[in-house]
Amino acid sequence: MKDSESERLKRLREKQLTDRDPLVKQRQFQRSSVVKEKRMRKPFSLKKAWSDLPHKIRSPFYGLIIGILVIVLLPNFWNSEFAILAGLGATLVFMVFGLIMGHSLDLRDDIKDHIK
Repeated sequence: MKDSESERLKRLREKQLTDRDPLVKQRQFQRSSVVKEKRMRKPFSLKKAWSDLPHKIRSPFYGLIIGILVIVLLPNFWNSEFAILAGLGATLVFMVFGLIMGHSLDLRDDIKDHIK
């Protein structure tokens, strides 16, 4: 009975010592710094940065680009003083549509991630 109690106390003491091991934090810091250094060695890519942005930011930007094209091209086809205002309205509609589309695409990606 005494041996089992002393063994239990030894195991408890070892566990406490390993929990307070200062080298654990040092190893974690070294591991994270190595990962950061590897990440910094990689060349910066605009394509990668653009693909890392969520869809709810990218899609309204696409809508803005399409809307700007409408603002530029619509007065060439429609000779009216309201052509630019109609283009602004179309830009707003495209951006809202892009925002809704972006939210739905991000939601789809989140669902895919949670299913795995």
